[in-house]
Parts: sequence; structure tokens; C-alpha cells
Amino acid sequence: MMSSVSRDLDEETPLQARLNRLTSFIGKVGLMVAALVLLILMVRHFTGHAQDKAGHREFTSGKTKPGDMIKAVVHIVSTTVTIAAVAIPEGLPLAGTLTLTYSLKHMMGDNSMVRKLSACETMGSATTICTDKTGTLTMNEMRVTEFWMGKEQVSVDASRKMAASILEVLLQGIGLNTTGTVQKRPSVSVPEILGSPTEKAILSWGVLELGMTMDELKQEWEIIQVEAFNSEKKRSGVAVRRRGEQVIHIQWKGAAEMILALCSDYYSQNGMVNVMKDEGRSEFRTTIKNMADKSLRCIAFAYKKINGSLAQNHGRVQEDGLILLGIVGIKDPCRPGVRNAVASCRSAGVNIKMITGDNMHTARAIALECGILNPDKDLEEEAIVEGAQFRNYSPEQRMAAIEKIQVMARSSPFDKLLMVQCLKQKGHVVAVTGDGTNDAPALKEADIGLFMGIQGTEVAKESSDIVILDDNFASVVTLLRWGRCVYNNIQKFIQFQLTLNVAALIIDFVAVVSSGEVPFTAVQLLWVNLIMDTLGVLAFATERPANDLMRKPPIGRSEPLINRVMLRNLTSQALYQVVVLLTLQFKGSSIFRMDEKVKDTIIFNCFVLCQVFNVFNARKLEEKNVFEGIHKNKLLLWIVSMTIFLQVVMVEFLKRFANTHRLGWGQWGACIGLAALSWPIGWLFKCIPISG
Repeated sequence: MMSSVSRDLDEETPLQARLNRLTSFIGKVGLMVAALVLLILMVRHFTGHAQDKAGHREFTSGKTKPGDMIKAVVHIVSTTVTIAAVAIPEGLPLAGTLTLTYSLKHMMGDNSMVRKLSACETMGSATTICTDKTGTLTMNEMRVTEFWMGKEQVSVDASRKMAASILEVLLQGIGLNTTGTVQKRPSVSVPEILGSPTEKAILSWGVLELGMTMDELKQEWEIIQVEAFNSEKKRSGVAVRRRGEQVIHIQWKGAAEMILALCSDYYSQNGMVNVMKDEGRSEFRTTIKNMADKSLRCIAFAYKKINGSLAQNHGRVQEDGLILLGIVGIKDPCRPGVRNAVASCRSAGVNIKMITGDNMHTARAIALECGILNPDKDLEEEAIVEGAQFRNYSPEQRMAAIEKIQVMARSSPFDKLLMVQCLKQKGHVVAVTGDGTNDAPALKEADIGLFMGIQGTEVAKESSDIVILDDNFASVVTLLRWGRCVYNNIQKFIQFQLTLNVAALIIDFVAVVSSGEVPFTAVQLLWVNLIMDTLGVLAFATERPANDLMRKPPIGRSEPLINRVMLRNLTSQALYQVVVLLTLQFKGSSIFRMDEKVKDTIIFNCFVLCQVFNVFNARKLEEKNVFEGIHKNKLLLWIVSMTIFLQVVMVEFLKRFANTHRLGWGQWGACIGLAALSWPIGWLFKCIPISG
């Protein structure tokens, strides 16, 4: 187990893999276009087709001074480098980091503490959640609600009706065969009981209902040998003897069906020992099944008295020929909101699988109560398996059955790990909840390890990615919403960023090929890149989760980062910007009756304002009303206002630095009007249905 926890998986998250592929592809395209522009400009310059502002040839062989030639080449290279810089979306890593960091703060308010930043966006891609039962789906407030002795059900406070000799043996099994403790404080009437939830429930029953006194038991009895509970045997044993005596008393406690298999006799309520025949054993199995069907965890107690020493039994606690003392049913009620949370996951296309150490019947009852199993569809045998059965499947059988399995009962830690590995091989993005050391391998292997922080161990925490602070499955659903929000916000920024990149590349390339001139200066292109990368990232990073996110299917591992909806929006806006700006480039002087300097300023101004207005279009990938909830994102409104203010300063006051010319009110109105047309164009294109 330690080796599986300590190994470093070094895996990319689904989004990281997608972003790396996208950045690499766009970078290659950008460099290719920049290299082509460089080649065209160089050829035009050295063949004498390039002209200066006065209309004279820039290069004449044998006449042009070396200094002028070097100056022209440096200008060409700087222009192409700037085009490459604009083409490569270096803002993408910043977008991911800022979006995740912003979400981190708000997720703390929703009872989720993120230990590994990338796990937040991975949660948005989750297709399957493997959850444990105790404390996550249930309240982890166990109490004994049913008690059977022999073939009769007796009341929980059965101390007055039980034979004194049987009560003594039962209290001995409760108080000595335990890892829990009972601490009696002088100022408090009710003792403090510590231990695992199951141990606490049994000890509370012994102390409060059966009148057990822990201190007296420990003074009277001496513990000789202990067989600790383990997840394979599902039981624990202890050998004790009364101080001053040699007779050894064996006590076993554990999963009811496991203990029953070791028993050859049983006690009745009056203290008589009865032989357990096949018919009687079958009746006990039916009793256990009926209790489990009521979602009770069944724990059995068995007893044996031997003369001699443990040396005769090779130092181990005997576990054959036992006498069944009784069976208790422990109830752990489901959390109030867990059924709605499971339904939310189902509606979001995320499959829930419950993995528990309880037997098949208890697991089925809890799964039905929580809504994990559908009583009309999922009650066939394939939906519920035991850990041993799953473990013994061949790899082919396992892969065939993994999709159908909804509940795994009587599971060991490595059964849980095996299920996670199979799901990942199937292409699922897997989230796992856990709190114990036994859960650590599965938490480490999963794409997202969700640690339950109240009852959890440090080993499990170190293997996890996110800590759920209230141990509630409803918080997992909230985390799923935030994960999808992060992914959605990154998609919005990518759509916005690529619209800018595609439009700038096409405009620059067409202008260079046709006239040999780039409409934007290096400073202008870098300015656009600066304000759109940084301010644009902040605008989209601060969008909060929308309700419609949980009505869509999960993204999964194989879905493309740029989907058809984004391509439709991106193409429409980039095409509009290219048409408008190229029209201004070639016909702007005649349309507005202005000189080249004013025309270039209008093109630059119009391009920046198009990006400002496109921020609103990119807020909603599918919805037509792009202003819905805009008042909730005050940072976005502040960023848009700041961008417009900086653009006014750039055009009107930094003329020499930005190579711009002051514009009149009519020219500003024309720029704003052309940029604002992107809103109705976006609305019209969103009317086009996208299949799939």
C-alpha cells in the first residue's frame, strides 16, 4: 500500500493535455504565417517593389546605403516577430491559473479546500465518482437499533431480560474486544466514547443500555492476545482471562456472515447453548439479510471458553467451534440532502458508484435509499458485485462489467484501486472519495482524490487533491459545478483570444500580400496583445457558476477543447472583423475622405473596440442574451471601462508613442458603431443550430 501511495504518477490533467496541444498547434500556425510574411516582405523589399511614404523605392541595388538597408530589414523583422507574438496565445496559461486561483477562494466558502490547483479544472471533466458510504452518503452517527439473541429479537435495552451469565459474556466481548475507549469524567454524567463510528455505536450501547462499566472490566480481566481487525477477514478477536485464573475466554466480533461461518452453536436468551444445524444456520442468514435490507450494518459476537494456554494454538486466538452470542444491527442514517445531490450528478451525466465494506444487502438498501440504484432498472445482479467477485474476474470480464456496476460490497482497499484503474482504462475521468489509510491507493490513482476532512487520516489526506471539509456528498456536487465553471471560463477566454489572433493574422497576411504594408505597427499589436491577454483573462476568470452547467453532459477525457459551438462563434466574429478592417484598409480613405495616418488610426481603434465588444459575446457560448447576470460580475465591467479609457489615452494623447492621430467625434462614433455591430451578428449566428 505504501509503494502505491508514494509513487509519482506524473500525469497531465485532461485540460492540461488539451491546452498543450492547442498552444502547440496555434504556435506552429502563427510561426508559419510570420515566416511567410517575413519572406514576402523581404522579397518585395530587395526586388524594389517596396516604397517609402514619399512613393520612392526603398531599395535600389548599388545605390541604397547599408545603414538604410539594415534599418529596413530590422523594421521587417520586428514586424514579423510582433505578428508571431500576437499569434501565439501566451495568455492561456495565465487564464488557467487565474481562473483556478479565483475559484479556490470561493470554493473554501463551499466547504472545499483545494490542495492541488489542477484538480479543480479536472473535476469539471469528471465522468464517474466512486464514493464510500460511511460519513459521505450517511451521517456517520451510528447507533444500535436492533438486537437478536438466538432466533429471537430482543429489545436493545435487553439487560433485564437476559440471563446474567450471558450478559456478563456479552459485556466482556463489547468492552474488551474493541479499539475504542470510554472516558468517565467527574463533572460529566455521560461518559465520552472515542473510536471508529462502529466501535462508538457498540460501546455506547453497552454503556448506556446494558450498564457496562469499562473500568471494572479492565480491572477484572487481563488481555492475553489480540487479533486486530483487517479488511480481508472483517473481524477482530481477543483472548482474555480473569485475573488469578487460568481459563481462557475467546471473544470474536465482526461482520455477521463472517462470524456465523465460524460458529457451531448459539446461545438462546435464557442462557442455553444450542447446536447450530443447517436449518438454524439458514434462519440466521435470513435474519442477517432482513436486517441488511433495512440498511443496518450487522455485527455478530461469538464466544468460546478453553482450558490451557494459547501456546497450544500456536499463539493465535482460536476461531473455530465458536458459540454465537448475538447479532446487533447498527443504523447510520443517510444525509438529508444526499438523494438530491446524487440526482444532480445523474442529471449532469456523472455516474455514481458506491464502494463499501458492508455486505450485499446493506449496500443495496443504502444505495436504493440514496438514489444510486434505480429500483426499476438497476437491481439485476450485474449492478451489485462483491469485491472478491470483481477481483476474480478476468481482465476482459472486468472491462465488460465495469460500466454496469453501481455498487461494490465487501470491498478491500485494492478492489477500490482496481475499479479506479479499470475506469481510467475505459477513458473515464474518475473522482474518488475516501477518508481512511485504506483509501489512500485509490485516492492517489484517481484523477481527483477527494479527502473527507473530519474523520480522515493524514495518509489519505497526503494522497488526495481536494479536502471536503464537511464530509458531505452535497459538497462534492458543488465542487463539480465549480470544476465545470473553471473549464467553461477557460473555453470562453480561448474563444475570445482566438478570435483576436485569427483576425489579426488574416488581416496582416492579406495586407502584406496585396500591398506589402502591415496595417498595425509593432507597438499597436503589442498593445492589443497586452490589454486583451491580461484584462481579458481577468474578465473571464471571475465568472461564477451558472445553473445550466449541471444540465450538460460531462466533458470527459476525449472531447475537444474547442467544440463546434465555439468554432461557430469564433468564425462569425473573426470573419466580421476581417471584412470590416480589410474594407477600411483598402477603401477607408475614399469612404471617410481622410489621409493614411487617420485611416490607420481608425483601423487600430476599430480593432481594439471590436475586442471590447466581443468580451460580452464570449461571456455566453450558447445563450443569445449575453448580458444576463452581467451586474454580478463587477470586475468585468470595471475592466471594460478601464480598457476603453486606456484606448482613448492611447489614441488621443500618446500619438508619437503609438503612431496614432487624434479622431473627431464622428470618427469615434463610426468606430463604436462598427464594433457594436458584433452584438447583433453574434445573436444571429447563435440562431444557427449546432448538431451534437
